[in-house]
Amino acid sequence: MIDEAALAELSVADFRETAANIEAEVGKVIVGQTDVVRTVLVGILSGGHVLLEGVPGLGKTMLIRTLGQVLKLDFSRIQFTPDLMPADITGTEIMEEADGHRAFRFQQGPVFANLILADEINRATPKTQSAMLEAMQEKTVTVANHTYQLPVPFFVLATQNPIEQEGTYPLPEAQLDRFLFKINVGFPTADELTEILARTTGKSTPAPDVAADGARLIAMQALARQVPIPSHVSQYISQLVVATHPGSSPAALVNQYVRYGSSPRGAQALVLGGKISALLDGRLNVSFEDVAKVAPAALRHRLLLNFEGQAEGIRTDDVVADLLKAVPKE
Repeated sequence: MIDEAALAELSVADFRETAANIEAEVGKVIVGQTDVVRTVLVGILSGGHVLLEGVPGLGKTMLIRTLGQVLKLDFSRIQFTPDLMPADITGTEIMEEADGHRAFRFQQGPVFANLILADEINRATPKTQSAMLEAMQEKTVTVANHTYQLPVPFFVLATQNPIEQEGTYPLPEAQLDRFLFKINVGFPTADELTEILARTTGKSTPAPDVAADGARLIAMQALARQVPIPSHVSQYISQLVVATHPGSSPAALVNQYVRYGSSPRGAQALVLGGKISALLDGRLNVSFEDVAKVAPAALRHRLLLNFEGQAEGIRTDDVVADLLKAVPKE
């Protein structure tokens, strides 16, 4: 339930201050990656799930764990492996005996937490990955014909390695679509790497402080949804998502290299991300620039390249950039 009193007291200045404090505390542990941290925060404040993709050792897991500490959320880590079963995630019913009577009791799995770290999510089989679908979409878990509500707030932050193929299973399109954003985590610069070494190889490591809690996040999410979006910006988002589908798209790269475009969830991600971006800039209306900021993260995993696009090594980020140039702003 939303704390109406907390929401009434929350101003745009409070929103920005809390967001800045969260980023500052995360920055005590995570060196650089300011765009990654900002986009993950936008995803959380939008109430969505985020997929982080990058080679090992870039701090993806550390970032998510640090967010759990800074946001004072009930944190749970699930290490995805090929032998992981759905019940290992959702939980299972166990037989208990008391006073000569036997009864089944549901034992909750690790998915019953506020912040879920789905580490190396593409290492599990599709059967196990499907166990996350209901949790991510409906925020419920159904076991033995009984449905259980997950805690509020509930976020899934998942990681995956883009280069290793052995022992991995690509995420189904339906599951990818459940992620509000997909973020590419890049390699640090030489200066950032030097700072990482200084922080991680000394006798002490920095520890972040709590900057917000679950109730504060819920109030911030509710405030963001109240931000108005002009009709011409809303229409632009609709045109942008429709233009991701080949055939009559104004973007040449879409018509040539895309097999299937974004679902309506892509438009929802653009609207919610745009509202958060506007608030972080201290504005109460969404602009074209806000949409452009979140477009790569909202659309890159929702564009399916055809065989020619894969053979040519086309990146979906290039397609999104072409879209932003081709779709007119009216």
